[in-house]
Amino acid sequence: MALLLFFTVTVTALLLIAGFLHLARRVFGDRFADALCEAPGLDLVVFALTVLPQVVGLMVGYAVGAVGGALLWLLVAVLAQCTAMVAWMRAHELLHPQARDGPRITKTLNATVGPLRNTFAVWWTAWAVPVFALVRFAELTVYPPLTWVIGLPKYKQAEWVNVSRQKHAGLVGSDRIWCLYCDWMTGIWSLGSEMLRNIESFWCPIRFSSEAKCENCKIDFPDVEERWSKSDGTMQDVTDTLERYYPGPGGVNAWFGHPVRTQGVTVEGEEVPKPSADSDEEPEKQ
Repeated sequence: MALLLFFTVTVTALLLIAGFLHLARRVFGDRFADALCEAPGLDLVVFALTVLPQVVGLMVGYAVGAVGGALLWLLVAVLAQCTAMVAWMRAHELLHPQARDGPRITKTLNATVGPLRNTFAVWWTAWAVPVFALVRFAELTVYPPLTWVIGLPKYKQAEWVNVSRQKHAGLVGSDRIWCLYCDWMTGIWSLGSEMLRNIESFWCPIRFSSEAKCENCKIDFPDVEERWSKSDGTMQDVTDTLERYYPGPGGVNAWFGHPVRTQGVTVEGEEVPKPSADSDEEPEKQ
């Protein structure tokens, strides 16, 4: 009975949160609604819908039944989340019959790979939600101190972590929820990659011995292609690279291709010209 009550309360609470999000713009205005669509407001929304029910389940389950009980209550929390999401998708589709019966991502992909495969695959990706939640937690807690201590560049995280696909006409039900999921995780992953570019170039600007790895990584870590020191070089090459690219105390220690290095900087009040786009020279220490 306790598990059933927890399941019912969780489903109800999640649907109420969804209803609140639907009414937020009408009741509280555009500014409030927009704040919920980007970090840090979006972080609170995602936490309430994804992490909080599971944390509550684990805590209550451990309190009443140790480890085994905690896992059972966690499972019930996840089932409640899935139930609430399916209920919302079906209700949303019923409220938008024209869009439901029109062109749909779900319909097209069902025809492409088969409905069972498509449904299984898209739900299977939900395993990644805790992974992205942990990545987001690291972006909020691990990276910021590095901007203060060693001068890595700061970022307006709302420009990366936000959702907007709910504004797309005709995106209803399952199409909308999964597109919002992709919207959220793509921003998190892109921001994490940007942060890692700074970390990797600051501490380890050495090319990999594997050329295949260098080729594969150059999209996410552009410095690997030309600016990091050679894999068969000396430690002097590495320290020379660090001394050339980093400004020292008080500067912004961004990865070598970061926009801050091409937007013009000032030295003793005088602006340093931007490097020429067709110049073969490496940027000097700034």
